[in-house]
Amino acid sequence: MVLHGGMDLHGDNVFCALMNQEYHVIYEHRLPNDLPTVLAALAPYRTQLAGIAVESTYNWYWLVDGLQANQYSTRLANPARMQENIGLKSANDKTDARFLAKQMVMGVLPEGYIYPKEDRPVRDLLRRRMCLVHMRTGEWLRLEGQVARHSGKDLGIQALQNLEAGELNELLGNDTLTLAAAQISYRHIAFLDQEIRQIEKDVEGHVKLADGYERLIGVPGIGRILAMTIMLETGPIWRFADVGKYTSYCRCVRSRCWSNGKAKGTHNRKNGNRYL
Repeated sequence: MVLHGGMDLHGDNVFCALMNQEYHVIYEHRLPNDLPTVLAALAPYRTQLAGIAVESTYNWYWLVDGLQANQYSTRLANPARMQENIGLKSANDKTDARFLAKQMVMGVLPEGYIYPKEDRPVRDLLRRRMCLVHMRTGEWLRLEGQVARHSGKDLGIQALQNLEAGELNELLGNDTLTLAAAQISYRHIAFLDQEIRQIEKDVEGHVKLADGYERLIGVPGIGRILAMTIMLETGPIWRFADVGKYTSYCRCVRSRCWSNGKAKGTHNRKNGNRYL
């Protein structure tokens, strides 16, 4: 008997359902997010399991990697491309897991890309860098606004970087507490600068630009680190059938739905890679 599995993954548990070719549920149970426990539950059905679909959530690494390491054929289900449980008035973890297993049986499971385990750490480190860069920009904007409120002057980042302590104090109205708030931003920026430089140093030692990606450096505003980020977020370019698919993945395609010349709302505008 051939079985297919569906796993509805949550923050602290995973609901597992195993189904045969006739859509009969052979096993279903809620399990804790503990790999040995999950493997023990699957062990009696190991030789019969043709594949397992795991819902793509924020915490899928441990489960997909663990299943693959134990030679289970594992698929990452793309929830953005599934119309879950069509026709049901009530849905829950059990119906979700069964739905995943049923799509596996039917051979119509919309799959997400399982990014190679060995490449994830550097990609995720660059994501962390991007977060820190956004935080640093936020601090500079906060300083610009603070100076503008107290002095009426619209100073850019370069001007703020070159201010002497006395000049800053004067711009802020010689108020001790206002100056203290500005100094917090300067210290935070200095800390973020240090962390960002360390990330860049670490990444440079682990990644080299693949053929073709060197061209990105010729684009104004793109340096080696940003080119590496684009390369790692893209993954193998062959997984995109054409330029339109890749453009959509980068969230550069407008999401609009029209019928009879009238707008009927939008589809999932956030579908794609937010880092690109």
